[in-house]
Amino acid sequence: MLMSRDRIRPTRQETRDQLFEAAAKVFTEQGIGASVEAISAAAGLTRGAFYSNFGGKDELIAAMLADHVAQSVGRYLDLLARHPDPDDFMAALWEADRAEQDPLGRSPLLHLELVLYAARTARYRAESGEFLRARRRLIADIVEGIGLAEPGSGLPDPAELAAMLLAMEDGFRVHQLIDPDSTPSDSFLRSVSALHEAFRPAR
Repeated sequence: MLMSRDRIRPTRQETRDQLFEAAAKVFTEQGIGASVEAISAAAGLTRGAFYSNFGGKDELIAAMLADHVAQSVGRYLDLLARHPDPDDFMAALWEADRAEQDPLGRSPLLHLELVLYAARTARYRAESGEFLRARRRLIADIVEGIGLAEPGSGLPDPAELAAMLLAMEDGFRVHQLIDPDSTPSDSFLRSVSALHEAFRPAR
């Protein structure tokens, strides 16, 4: 009987994932000021279970951001490996199913809110910079992988273009917060597609 209980006991990562999902739901409904108790209850866990995984809400948020960056890097580099052709890659981006992503991948606006929250928290400000650089490196790898910024294209080098694209993506997220009616959720993808068409190599 003991072995059977051991087999169904969730792993530490499963418990953390459960808390990530619950926190995303609670933050969306109640704001980032939501309590640890509310997050624990939404996850179906005790307060003690929360603190056995995270030192507090700030640590949970930093862990959610780190998990999102790691999953995004793996997901998009895998997409690039399977679709190295620029047109195929752009088509694959449009078809990507957010339902299969981590909580912050499914909610870009919450992701941005947590980034800003972490940036205002002195203990995690340096980590926020690391997350930003990791996102830039990911976009630079994609830009290089699909040959978007090849010499003679008229575009900046991959690192500079990645910084521009990421700033544009985050800018659209802010605009969607302010004026969702005139800022469709796919505004960034539309802009990247237009850029891809404008600087497509002559064939």
